[in-house]
Amino acid sequence: MGSVPRAAIFAVALLLLAASGEAFFDLFSIFRARSESDDGDYLRTAFDGQQEQVLPTQTEQEEKGAAPATATGLTRVPPSGPPSKALQDTIELPVPDADGPAGTWTIVSQNSGVSAMHLAVMRHGKAIMFDTTTTGRSLMRLPMDNCRLDPRAKLGIMDCWTHSVEFDYNTGGLRPLKIQTDTWCSSGAFDADGNLVQTGGYFEGEKTVRYLGPCGTCDWLEHPNSLAEGRWYATQAVLQDGRFIVVGGRRAFGYEFVPPPGKMNDKAVSLLLLRQTTDDVENNLYPFVNLLPDGNLFIFVNDRSVIFDHDGGKIVRELPKLVGGSRNYPASAMSALLPLDLRNATGGDPEPEVVICGGALKTAFKFGENNTFKPALRDCNRINLAKPDARWETEYMPVGRVMGDMLILPTGDLLLLNGAAKGCSGWGFGRQPILTPILYSPRKPQGPRFRPLAASTIARMYHSTSAVLPDATVLVAGGNTNTAYNFSGVDFPTEVRVERFTPPYLSHELAAAGRPEIDMAAVPVGGMRYGAPFTFWFTMPPGAATVAQPDVKVTMYAPPFTTHGYSMNQRLLILRVTGFAEGHSFSVTVDTPRKPELAPRGYYLLFLLVKGVPSKAAWVKIQ
Repeated sequence: MGSVPRAAIFAVALLLLAASGEAFFDLFSIFRARSESDDGDYLRTAFDGQQEQVLPTQTEQEEKGAAPATATGLTRVPPSGPPSKALQDTIELPVPDADGPAGTWTIVSQNSGVSAMHLAVMRHGKAIMFDTTTTGRSLMRLPMDNCRLDPRAKLGIMDCWTHSVEFDYNTGGLRPLKIQTDTWCSSGAFDADGNLVQTGGYFEGEKTVRYLGPCGTCDWLEHPNSLAEGRWYATQAVLQDGRFIVVGGRRAFGYEFVPPPGKMNDKAVSLLLLRQTTDDVENNLYPFVNLLPDGNLFIFVNDRSVIFDHDGGKIVRELPKLVGGSRNYPASAMSALLPLDLRNATGGDPEPEVVICGGALKTAFKFGENNTFKPALRDCNRINLAKPDARWETEYMPVGRVMGDMLILPTGDLLLLNGAAKGCSGWGFGRQPILTPILYSPRKPQGPRFRPLAASTIARMYHSTSAVLPDATVLVAGGNTNTAYNFSGVDFPTEVRVERFTPPYLSHELAAAGRPEIDMAAVPVGGMRYGAPFTFWFTMPPGAATVAQPDVKVTMYAPPFTTHGYSMNQRLLILRVTGFAEGHSFSVTVDTPRKPELAPRGYYLLFLLVKGVPSKAAWVKIQ
C-alpha cells in the first residue's frame, strides 16, 4: 500500500473516522500517486453518477452455459467512463505463428460481486474470493439479517456489503460469505482436511485467525486476537507436521506458529533478517517462503535469502544476495519453488530450485510518489538450494514485470501473467499493464524458455489474482488500484470480471490425439499413503492414438492461497510411474512422495498427462 509515514497518517485518519462514524471513501487520497485523469475529484466513485457514463464494450467471448449474474443481493456493475490514457497504454507482445497454439481467453462472469484481492480454490468445486472491509461497499449485499457490525464506525453502524464470496468457476454462480474482521492484505493456507486457514489483515483483523470449510453452506469462523503480533502483508507457510508458520508483515520483524482454534499466542519469535531488510519503503513484505525437502524453510526478503531451521529457530545458511533491485512488496516480483521431480530421486531428495522473476528498483515506490514510474525488472533468477556453493543464475524475460502472478501448470511449466511493466505495487503506482502471459519452461535450455501466449483484453494490475483449476485451465480475477470500488474517473477501474485462460495444451490441435480422463469412481477413497504405491485408472476417447508408458506423466499440485502476486504454498510434484497396463481402461501405478517434507498432508490435484495433454484432476488426499 504505502510507506511507513503513509501508514501513520492512515492510522490517525481512521481514528478520526471511527469517532465521526462517516463513510470512509474520501480519506484514501493520501495514499496514491496523482492520477493522469485527476482533475481534483479522484475519489468521485462510480456510485455517485456525477459524470457521463458509457457501457463497457464486450471484448472476450462469454462462456456458454454461464449463469447470468442474478444472485441474490448482487448489484449491477456501474457503467464506466471513457478509458484513460493510462488504461490504453498497454503492452501486448507478438505471438509467432510458428510457435503453435497460444491459448484462448473467455469470460466466466461479468460480475464477481467483490474484486478478488485474495483467491483460493477449494476441493468442493468452488473458488473463494475476498477483498477488504476498508474499501467500503462492494457489488454484493449480505442478507439484511446477517450484516456485520462495523467496529470503525459509530456504535451500532452495520456494514451490509459482502467482502467475500464463494464463486462457482463452472457457472459464474455466487454465494455471499460473511467476514467479521478486516482481511486486508492477509495470508492463508489449507490444512490437512482441506479447510482454508487464514491469518492477519488490518485493524481489528490483524491478529485474527479465520477458518472456512469446503462445503456449500460453510461460512467464515473467526478467532480474533489469536496471534501475538499484527500480521499485515505477512506470509503463511505449511510445515511438514501440519502446523502453519506466519512470517513477517508490516512492522512485524519475526514469526509465530498459528495456534489451535480458540487459543492465543503470548509472543512471537524475532527474526533479525526481517528488520535488516526493511528499507525506507519496506520492500520486504509478503516474504517468499518455501518448505524444502529437508524440512527447512527457504525465506527470501527484499534482496536477501536464507535457509532457516524453524524448529531450532536459527539460520542454517545465508545465500548470495540477489542484486539489481527489490523483489518483495511493494517491489513485488514473482516467485515459485520449481517442480519437485521424484522420478529420479529414488531413496533421496530432489534438488530444490527457486525462481524469482521481475520486481522493481529499490526506489520505485519513492519515484511513484512523484508520479514517475520506472521500468520493472526484466531479470529472471534461479538458484539450486541443494548446492553448497549455490549461486543465482540469471536470464531475461521478454518484458520486465511487476505485480505479476506465477503459477505452476500441470505440465510443470510456469505461467507468468497479470501485472505491469512500470512502477510498483500500491494504489496508483503502476503503469503499462501487460496483457500477454508468458510460458516459462524450466526444463529447456536458457534462451527458448520464454514463450509469449495469447493476450487478454483486460488489464490486471494491483490486487489481481489467478489460480490453476481442476480442469487444467486458469482462473483470472481481481484488480483494483483504487481505494474504493471505482468504475469511472480513474486510470484503472475496479475489475470484477472473471476470465478463464485455456493454455495451449488444451488446444484442439494438441488435444486432437485425445485427452485422458481419470476414472474418478476408481480413485482409492483412502487417498495416498506416504511411500506406498498408488494405483488409479484412466480412459482415452474412441479413436485416440495409441498410448504407451513413456507417453504418460503424473503430477500432483498443491492449490495455493494467492494474493499480491504470490501464491503461498504452491508446489507441484512429478511422480515416478512404476506400473502401466492396458485393458478396457489403462491402469497407472506411481510411487507417492515418501515424506511430508516433500508434500505436506492435505488435498492435492492429481493430473494424468498423455503426450503433454492433461486430464481433469482428481482431488486426492495424502496422509
